[in-house]
Amino acid sequence: MPKPIGLLHPGEMGATVGGALRAAGQEVVWASEGRGDATVKRAEAADLSDLGTVAAVMGACDVILSICPPHAATEVAELVAGFEGTFVECNAIAPDTALAIAATVEAAGTRYVDGSIIGPPPVKPGLNRLYLAGPGSEEVAALFEGSLTDARIVSNEIPDASALKMSYAAWTKGTWALVLAIRALSRSLGVEAHLLEEWKLSMPDLEDYSLHAGRAAATKGWRWIGEMEEIASTFAAAGLTDGFHVGAGDVYRGIPRITDPPEDDAELLEATLDLLRQAAAARGA
Repeated sequence: MPKPIGLLHPGEMGATVGGALRAAGQEVVWASEGRGDATVKRAEAADLSDLGTVAAVMGACDVILSICPPHAATEVAELVAGFEGTFVECNAIAPDTALAIAATVEAAGTRYVDGSIIGPPPVKPGLNRLYLAGPGSEEVAALFEGSLTDARIVSNEIPDASALKMSYAAWTKGTWALVLAIRALSRSLGVEAHLLEEWKLSMPDLEDYSLHAGRAAATKGWRWIGEMEEIASTFAAAGLTDGFHVGAGDVYRGIPRITDPPEDDAELLEATLDLLRQAAAARGA
């Protein structure tokens, strides 16, 4: 019998990827020790089996996936020290961070596969891709055959999957932060209505883009502060300016998570811009 796949830890993305594996016939296990009620509910909804502890997951599996916010990636990797299998790092981390984690787990006898997820949680075909790099990528990709997550191999070199994620998210989440900052700026200067009129004439997609950015930032932006820091680090390591994404991280830092967001995008954008103005006022105080 094939061994189950371990998943640490099932947040919104992780639980959905785990659920996609379950729907494709794979057994997926996780560890509830130290996790909150929300995580337990997500794991139960995805039909993941709880083994209680990370040690129990390590003993039951040949492959463990790490899917967590980037600021926790190193900590999660340290939990599996001594795992006699393959550890798949799926988080939005800088290439240098990926190399450091790879060195840590490989020194403890664990095989490391570099991974990154692009797209929203896989609730239907075509939304979600898991990019993989390094020795062992083929075996990991095979686990996702027939699932809603499209596993693709970038190369046999670590950290190419992480590098791809940093390059991709530098645009998506970076420009969401930028357009929100621009709307907040135009509002503070009293020219927002005129800006929106000009956008309709010259860049008609931008107003809708800013509405989408407002919803994304209000509901998920708190998770992207660390991701922007990882992207900034990636730019700096390449000899490029890190200022764009240091600033993007500041924008997301000024937008605390809205736990019960209104359904109307325009109303939610107003709340998001209010939070940005409050953060700006606090910095200027």
